[in-house]
Amino acid sequence: MYIYDKYDQQIVDERVAQFRDQTNRYLAGDLSEDEYRPLRLQNGVYIQRYAPMLRIAVPYGLISSSQLRKLAHIARQYDKGYAHISTRQNFQFNWPELEDIPDILAELATVQMHAIQTSGNCIRNTTTDQFAGVAKDELIDPRPWCEIIRQWSTLHPEFHHLPRKFKIAVNGAKQDRAVIEVHDIGLEATHNKEGILGFRVFVGGGLGRTPMIGSLINEFLPWQHLLTYLEAILRVYNRYGRRDNKYKARIKILVKALTPEVFAEKVATEWAFTKDGPMTLTNQEVTRISNYFIAPAYKDAEDLDFSQLDEQYPGFARWRKQNTRAHKRAGYIAVTLSLKTTANPPGDITDKQLEAVADLADNYSFGEARTTHAQNLVLADVEQANLLKLWKLLREQGFATPNIGLLSNIICCPGGDFCSLANAKSIPIAEAIQRRFEDLDYLFDIGELDLNISGCMNACSHHHIGNIGILGVDKKGQEFYQVSLGGEIGLNTQLGQVLGPSFAQQEIPEVIEQIIKVYLEQRYSDELFITTYQRIGMEPFKERIYAKNN
Repeated sequence: MYIYDKYDQQIVDERVAQFRDQTNRYLAGDLSEDEYRPLRLQNGVYIQRYAPMLRIAVPYGLISSSQLRKLAHIARQYDKGYAHISTRQNFQFNWPELEDIPDILAELATVQMHAIQTSGNCIRNTTTDQFAGVAKDELIDPRPWCEIIRQWSTLHPEFHHLPRKFKIAVNGAKQDRAVIEVHDIGLEATHNKEGILGFRVFVGGGLGRTPMIGSLINEFLPWQHLLTYLEAILRVYNRYGRRDNKYKARIKILVKALTPEVFAEKVATEWAFTKDGPMTLTNQEVTRISNYFIAPAYKDAEDLDFSQLDEQYPGFARWRKQNTRAHKRAGYIAVTLSLKTTANPPGDITDKQLEAVADLADNYSFGEARTTHAQNLVLADVEQANLLKLWKLLREQGFATPNIGLLSNIICCPGGDFCSLANAKSIPIAEAIQRRFEDLDYLFDIGELDLNISGCMNACSHHHIGNIGILGVDKKGQEFYQVSLGGEIGLNTQLGQVLGPSFAQQEIPEVIEQIIKVYLEQRYSDELFITTYQRIGMEPFKERIYAKNN
């Protein structure tokens, strides 16, 4: 993983000192709330319903064991003993005191972490596939390209105060696990007929109040011009993006207003000024960054036959099927640690669990872990010979629920329990659904299904692209929930469609139960939920649900 050089460390240390001074002046009354707000936001500090929230950057989801231990210490020392993983692969603390945040940032700097640009109208954390570098379907390792983008975008003076926040994702595999089409900019690695590496460039995707799928504006961008082209896109957005209405300020609104064709023309015009300038990438620079992501010291090993162990340990077999993924290196496997046990808020992890993951990473995965878009953790480089031993340890720590890809692996924002923007609570809804579907045999019979819950239209849990999406809405001061069906991620990302009128909180588990029953009645053989939905459409679900509720 990327290691700071002296310049990185100096920048982060100086930023901590700067924010400490800003915070002290605010607390002393020398800075107004309006003056302090943009300063705290670009250092990752939100003021939530009950306390500040601090969001910590985890670039492209990669985190070391020493960093995990530092997060555990911060959770214990400055919070309430836990942290939360966001869908953007970052960590969040929900209960720090404002006056303690400069001390937290100083501690983070000692392990090469920060909170710079994790909020505010700037370029946010660049994300990618949690299996980057080890996935068998990978065309290129996207992590060096994410790091190149991170270094370019961090504290870029021209893009420090954009019309709105800005998100970039990179996909280097045949399957798009980074969901690039719902980002402000999505980059898909590809090769042309001559075998030269480049990127397909999508612009104007996003969820929130106005969900949109991104438009392809460049079929093949040679890798040398990645930064110059991104810079041209940002300049067009910075110049023409609306600033009079924050709900119409995202780049997706601009792309739609101009049309993708006109937007692409404006980018091309802007790009002509910088295309072969100093931001043009060289082999030397890409090699320098790529050298931070060389493969660890794998052993020479063969893939194992687990049939006997599966027969001896049925729980191991079930977990191995759901929570592990094939590795490009023979004899190794990627393991997902589930943070979705019933009665625990999805994505939450305690200080003791953070330390346990650090130990597991050191002992089983070369000292490294990854955060995922689905609010779980990954040990990407586990030797297959250690898999049974690891499974037993994961059971002890509460990480072995065999539900990755299943209905109870719910993606859920903190919702009204914490967030001042939320219309409704999310966590109790997630727990109620998990309790309704606790039977693992039933979950396995249902099969792969994504269920996402957002507490408001900001869509932090990406409810629009869940096979089943749930959105908290306010109805005359009461918390209600709107259900959508048919969202899908991948190379053909789809937005879900609203089922119909919203439901009261106590109705939601039964609504989900009836949706699942319609699916099971209508599916062909082992057909997935999303496939059945695409074949039969919305009407059978709507007829069952609203007939049941009337």
